[in-house]
Amino acid sequence: MAPLSPADPVCIGIVSISDRASSGVYQDKGLPALQDWLTRALRNPVTFAARLIPDEKESISAALIELVDAGCALVLTTGGTGPAPRDVTPEATLAVAHKEMPGFGEQMRQISLRFVPTAILSRQVAVIRQRSLIINLPGQPKAIAETLEGLKNPDGTQAVPGIFAAVPYCIDLIGGPYLETRPEVCAAFRPKSAQRAAGVEEARNEAHPH
Repeated sequence: MAPLSPADPVCIGIVSISDRASSGVYQDKGLPALQDWLTRALRNPVTFAARLIPDEKESISAALIELVDAGCALVLTTGGTGPAPRDVTPEATLAVAHKEMPGFGEQMRQISLRFVPTAILSRQVAVIRQRSLIINLPGQPKAIAETLEGLKNPDGTQAVPGIFAAVPYCIDLIGGPYLETRPEVCAAFRPKSAQRAAGVEEARNEAHPH
């Protein structure tokens, strides 16, 4: 059997939104947490486009548009999703949206509610702009990993699916690159007809019918 094609390269935008971190009051932890998790989770060659910006709606929207226009198939933000007056990331994200994807925010809150009742105060949203998926994530590195990866039982089986399990297929549907995950970190779910290996095998069978 011929080897499958190598994984598609992908550009991912990572955006940390914080007045204090962007002004140097303290060290940003959001960007390293995002890059670390994505590097562990994806088999694809990844180019990261990183931004560290203050809690300003216009600046956030402009950064998201810039990253989408630069070819980022996925843009992840961290910070600025609570109820405080300066928390405007969801508004800035919705302002650039072509479609809303409410299931991502719903699932993130379900995961976080396993840990803290204040998860209901989180306002994360996810949207599609052109051929890019934009997702607001929590601000804490531990919460970022939990919402992306989900929760596992003591025996290693999945207790609660993380949101990233649905990200590769979503990006397929909007015309982006084929993302391949490492199942020990996060097993992506696709219908069999959308799986690349299955598609290759079907094509071979059509070319060489039994």
